[in-house]
Amino acid sequence: MTVIVDTDTLADFCRRQGRAEYIAVDTEFIRDNSYWPRLCLLQIAGPDEAAVVDAEAEGIDLAPVLALLSNPQVLKVFHAARQDLEIFFHMTGGLPRPIFDTQVAAMVCGFGEQASFETLAARLAAVQIDKSSRFTDWSHRPLSQRQLQYALADVVHLRPIYEKLGPRLAQSGRAGWLDEEMATLTDPASRTKPGAASRCGRASRAFSPWCASSPRSGRRRRNAAICPATDCCATRR
Repeated sequence: MTVIVDTDTLADFCRRQGRAEYIAVDTEFIRDNSYWPRLCLLQIAGPDEAAVVDAEAEGIDLAPVLALLSNPQVLKVFHAARQDLEIFFHMTGGLPRPIFDTQVAAMVCGFGEQASFETLAARLAAVQIDKSSRFTDWSHRPLSQRQLQYALADVVHLRPIYEKLGPRLAQSGRAGWLDEEMATLTDPASRTKPGAASRCGRASRAFSPWCASSPRSGRRRRNAAICPATDCCATRR
């Protein structure tokens, strides 16, 4: 397992991933004592290697990974991307793109409106996720090997999930739906203030039965009121 704690190693890793077709991305953060989420770990997996980046390591500069996330030639794969994108927007004022959200893609492919990462891992990657470290204080140092393995597993297993969903999406003939949703999710205009991502007519719409923009409704409504189904939206982890 690779844990990156310095800028030079991070830059080398990001340079290699910049040649990949896609990378799987996840974050671990806390937000108990702050209005915005505080990034603690950043996990990235390319097709051939994966690493945990300690975002709170002394002296580390995250510029190389932020540049990778904005590289238009590399697809960024997330699961339930809303909170991850909130972190990056707060850090940079911009959003990673292009992106592929496996939770939205799974809905389009018939896995249900709120397909969890655990469900997709079991059905598409044939693995059971160990959630024993789910409630870790990610700001605590040092983190145990078990906690780091837990964090890294999210992107390691996200790779086969994406690789299985991609062909299914193409076969469904509904790839355009996902493209529309990803364009909305990465629209910076929807991220001008905390909480904006919960607006169903803008970023991170979740296709709950309340969402007028859901593919099942067959229509789109821009600038919709705050969704009454916030607590059950598919974009919530």
